[in-house]
Amino acid sequence: MDPKTLEGEAPSSSSSSSYGWKERIFIPALLAGIVGGGVGLVSKHRKIHGLANISATYATNFAIVTGCYYGAREIVMRSRLSHPDDLLNSAFAGFGTGAILGRLQVVLFLGILGGKYGAVKYSVIFSVVGTTVDYATIKLKPVLRSYTESILGKDGAGFKWPEWSPIQVLDEEKLAAKRAREKELYSQRILGKINKEES
Repeated sequence: MDPKTLEGEAPSSSSSSSYGWKERIFIPALLAGIVGGGVGLVSKHRKIHGLANISATYATNFAIVTGCYYGAREIVMRSRLSHPDDLLNSAFAGFGTGAILGRLQVVLFLGILGGKYGAVKYSVIFSVVGTTVDYATIKLKPVLRSYTESILGKDGAGFKWPEWSPIQVLDEEKLAAKRAREKELYSQRILGKINKEES
């Protein structure tokens, strides 16, 4: 067996080019599209352009920008032969993505060439924001993992209600005690009705 596979790296087969792309590119782009739609819902331009149009525009733009950034980060990671949590990948990808999208944004929306100053401005912004988001994601992964383990249980077998919740899943012993209590209460209620009818 390949030692890279044992260490959790991408397998060296022909499918290595698509290894993990859903988790590292598609899911962040999808989440960014959802966030973009939410931003469109509260945008000040919704009255002018319409709620559906502005939400769809924001969702599309957020998804495209995020997809480009994470795709570039994946390319940088592959070319540097590094791991997905390397923040240098984020800085390089943000710089390149910002330069390209900054240049396109100025050309498409203003009708003039933006020049190198627009590209540099956007590349610095993308590099700083992308690296910050990736750093926060790396730091929040253990917290999220422990939270999901507390809800789903360590084995991930199923949903587990918190101890303070009034809704609890009973084991066999507690379920039998509950049924016995219910039978006792039912019999007391029936006897109470019979006694009222007799008197």
